[in-house]
Amino acid sequence: MSSVGTVTPQEMHFEQALPLQSGASLADYTLVYETYGRLDAACSNAVLVCHALNASHHVAGVYAGQQRSAGWWDNLVGPGKPLDTDRFFVIGINNPGSCFGSTGPMQTNPATGEPWGADFPVVTVEDWVDAQARLVEALGISRLAAVLGGSLGGMQALCWTLRYPDRLRHCVAVATAPNLSAQNIAFNEVARRAIVTDPDFHGGHYYRHGVLPKRGLRVARMIGHITYLSDDGMEEKFGRRLRSAEALGPAGSPADDALEFAYSTQDIEFQIEGYLRHQGDKFSEYFDANTYLLITRALDYFDPARAFGGDLARAFAVARRNKFLLVSFTTDWRFSPARAREIVKALVDNQADVSYAEIAAPHGHDAFLLDDPRYHGLMRAYFERIAAEPADAP
Repeated sequence: MSSVGTVTPQEMHFEQALPLQSGASLADYTLVYETYGRLDAACSNAVLVCHALNASHHVAGVYAGQQRSAGWWDNLVGPGKPLDTDRFFVIGINNPGSCFGSTGPMQTNPATGEPWGADFPVVTVEDWVDAQARLVEALGISRLAAVLGGSLGGMQALCWTLRYPDRLRHCVAVATAPNLSAQNIAFNEVARRAIVTDPDFHGGHYYRHGVLPKRGLRVARMIGHITYLSDDGMEEKFGRRLRSAEALGPAGSPADDALEFAYSTQDIEFQIEGYLRHQGDKFSEYFDANTYLLITRALDYFDPARAFGGDLARAFAVARRNKFLLVSFTTDWRFSPARAREIVKALVDNQADVSYAEIAAPHGHDAFLLDDPRYHGLMRAYFERIAAEPADAP
């Protein structure tokens, strides 16, 4: 197995306004995207990969001259990998409202000539899917072989089957849920409050003041990161170990990035404290606070059953002809297997073709990004099934 190699992002500009669920619209917007592999003559082998909260269009490969620039799902997507780019044409799209090149709060508002900032319109999962559908159509693809996503990306994959059921064959939704629980919304709200109460936030127009609300963004990331890990995983990786050199053990142990930072802050006593601060510091250097607010709100709002009185089966009735793979992980308490089983039941109630796997993994929510051989074996087998289907398969 090898990487797709060096990749270059592309841009597509849309003059036609994108109607949003809020009633507003987004005009003259740009989407950044990347593609890997080749589109076949029938345009039938395209797979759209939807990104989660802090990811982007950069799904696989590396950028020329940039160290540590591998795509966020590079272990899954590439030649000979579970999503094999020798067979599939893979598309990654950066959603509007993001901070990785697509039109978002950091870009210029054409009405004012200044950055959008807090004036950027509210966006939802449905809005993102509508934007993705326009780009996919512009690439000459009328029907996707599959839409794949994990976490918030999984919500987008599910939403594709609700808004454009005739424009995809398979939905692969990993570590996701039909909506956020009250606890999940609560975590998002605490993270947002950390940002908006930062003195450098300036009502979301911090660009005008030449500052960034990094303190709030650091805390928001620390809160979020705790929810991505399992209790057992944190105990195994850090336990109650102190930050002292004696407590760190031999060099290179444990074998991950947990110890790739200096324990220099005097008030850090435990390794887990240093790790969380490291994650917060790193995140605040590349992510935008307004984008964080927008995306967590989109997470909160997603609830396809709401329009059907809370009946998820009725919501998925329109998608009964699509085929589904749902994957969950036993220690993922943020998007638990029980939530995935709600989706499975709604699909079974509609007699849809659905496969479900619940994988025993110690890594919590982050498991969908990691190299678990059972998980990757499952994904490989499912995409081989898709590849073997005729182009006109129902």
